[in-house]
Amino acid sequence: MRRLPRHIATLTLLAGCSAMAHAAGSSLQAALSRLAPNANPRVIGLALAATECATAQGQPPSDRLAVIDYSKPSTEPRLWVFDLATRKLLYHELVAHGRNTGDNLASKFSNTPESLQSSLGLFRTLGTYAGRNGYSLRLEGLEPGTNDHALERALVIHGASYVNPAIARLQGRIGRSYGCPAVRTAIARPLIDTLKNGQYVFSYYPDARWLKTSPYLKCSRDRAMTASIGSR
Repeated sequence: MRRLPRHIATLTLLAGCSAMAHAAGSSLQAALSRLAPNANPRVIGLALAATECATAQGQPPSDRLAVIDYSKPSTEPRLWVFDLATRKLLYHELVAHGRNTGDNLASKFSNTPESLQSSLGLFRTLGTYAGRNGYSLRLEGLEPGTNDHALERALVIHGASYVNPAIARLQGRIGRSYGCPAVRTAIARPLIDTLKNGQYVFSYYPDARWLKTSPYLKCSRDRAMTASIGSR
């Protein structure tokens, strides 16, 4: 059997590994999409691609993933928390966006302190603390220029009385935060305990600039390029 030149063999191996990773990722995406039929499968796919990319770049792997789809109105549950190891949906909840991000529909996002806007992209959860909003979970923004001021801005997951279906029915939207992804007070503590200490949170909106420049959404494009080179 003729041995392939080393550089061709390496590219072929990379393409094969990429294909296996893609197949595994597609299988997980399909499983999570079945668990969350009201979620956009593309958003779930982007969230998984971002976490996979982060791991490839040296971030520790995560057992749990929270996905927020800010393209949905605030009156709809648009936060999903998945257990990736057991492939279970743990939470499907309402979640607030920032006062200056929009009314019922979100439209504006920022990384700027005092903007009162939500931030997009991939976050890593840190520890918990008791603050003015009660039991809260710190978020570390992993994307430079997009959400890396999250700690400075005190963007945290916390419970809020204004995240309430009754308020949504009364005023056509739930209440808004200072930029934090606030949740119902009744589930805040168990949800936070599920996500604390090194899990991923992925916040989505179809923002063209972010989708094009996010460092955690580029790995799939790089893999596709590598696979293309390897198939030549």
